[in-house]
Amino acid sequence: MTGINKNISSRIDRLPVWPYPWLVLIVIGASFFFAFFDIVTIGFALPVIIKQFDITASYASWAVTSSLIGYIIGSLFYSRIGDHFGRKTGLYLSVSTFSIGAIISGFSPNMEWLIFWRLIAGMGIGAEISLATTYLGELSPAKLRGRYTGWAITAAFAGFAAVPFFALVLVPNYSWGWRLLLVLGGVGGIMIAIMRRNIPESARWLSSNGNYEKADKIVSSAEIYVQKKTGADLPEVTGTESPNTDEINVRSLFCPPLIFRIILFGTIWFFYYIGNYAWLTLTPELLQKKGFELTQSISHLTLTGIGFLAGAILAVFISDKIERKKSVSIIAFTWAILLLLIGYFPGDNMILIAGFFASATIGLLIPILYTYTGENFPTKIRATGISITDGVGHLGGAFCGQIVFLIYRNFGFTGAMTGMAITGVIAGILVLTGKKTTCCSLEEIN
Repeated sequence: MTGINKNISSRIDRLPVWPYPWLVLIVIGASFFFAFFDIVTIGFALPVIIKQFDITASYASWAVTSSLIGYIIGSLFYSRIGDHFGRKTGLYLSVSTFSIGAIISGFSPNMEWLIFWRLIAGMGIGAEISLATTYLGELSPAKLRGRYTGWAITAAFAGFAAVPFFALVLVPNYSWGWRLLLVLGGVGGIMIAIMRRNIPESARWLSSNGNYEKADKIVSSAEIYVQKKTGADLPEVTGTESPNTDEINVRSLFCPPLIFRIILFGTIWFFYYIGNYAWLTLTPELLQKKGFELTQSISHLTLTGIGFLAGAILAVFISDKIERKKSVSIIAFTWAILLLLIGYFPGDNMILIAGFFASATIGLLIPILYTYTGENFPTKIRATGISITDGVGHLGGAFCGQIVFLIYRNFGFTGAMTGMAITGVIAGILVLTGKKTTCCSLEEIN
């Protein structure tokens, strides 16, 4: 161990640029693309599935519910693997599970099998998102953490934006179109698994588990890469030796102070995801109930979906500039106002304009809130902390269909959109109670 510099986190945090080959960021970004692509495919498939399987909209919404229940299960299970055996191991398992579930779900002979295979696909997606978020946060220097998480999630929202274009061609025109739409995400997942062979393990995770030798090799390579890239000497390391975190384990998440963070972020995600997933997966059906034709509603959402990408790109540039809890709150309130406008003035122009900006707020908020969530948990149990809070949050998304369609039956389209807006207001208020984290060392926060 002689000559090994154990100041792993301080060495990473003082680097001025992304310290790894761009292929690493591209591979993680591509995984977000196909995971988020798959999340919203079911929403565009539901109107046809309802007719082909001769079922009610409420029953069909269980395909969304099962996927999100799977999301919770997979996120918790594989994140424990990622915390115990390493980020790369968890990421391989998550993308494999997602790919299998997505591909086979496209061949489902009935609603029961579709619900089951959407649950399997959801397990992989949930694990993929929590592990990839953890991985990127740990690879990034402190002052660039929001930016590079933002770039990867920009790819995710490119997946959101791409789905309506595929759906517009496939779903209304071919009886099997919805099946191919579901399969596409899984095929992309297989490609990602192959591309992940050469990504580095998280040096922060290695050092938190006492494997300083491997961590030192990874960080030394990153330092050499940055020196070649910038042509300048690196800033001096100002931190102290990496702390001993042997006392940190999963039980720590259920004791003060971490239990309070689990409750806070779980509640924030829970309320936000009710409205978020209702917008992502139920809007085509709600618009049809309002009187829009299927092709017309998909066309509207094709244009508004570009807002996801616009918002995510904006997040890259503001995530590290504004204190994250403040920016998340402002964005959540804005989202609520936009949904109210659509609910009370549901014309073509309002759906297109307000819908574009509503989608943009999702693209803007998600990367910032994911970054903020991860910052609030220690490295040794970060993936588990993210998965629990995000998993609890997805209970809101899992039952968004039952909640929103219940509101719709009693208060109509306007009531449904109002209910979705209220969830954003609650999330925006709660996030203001969190701590400041922007540009701080992960070790300093925890």
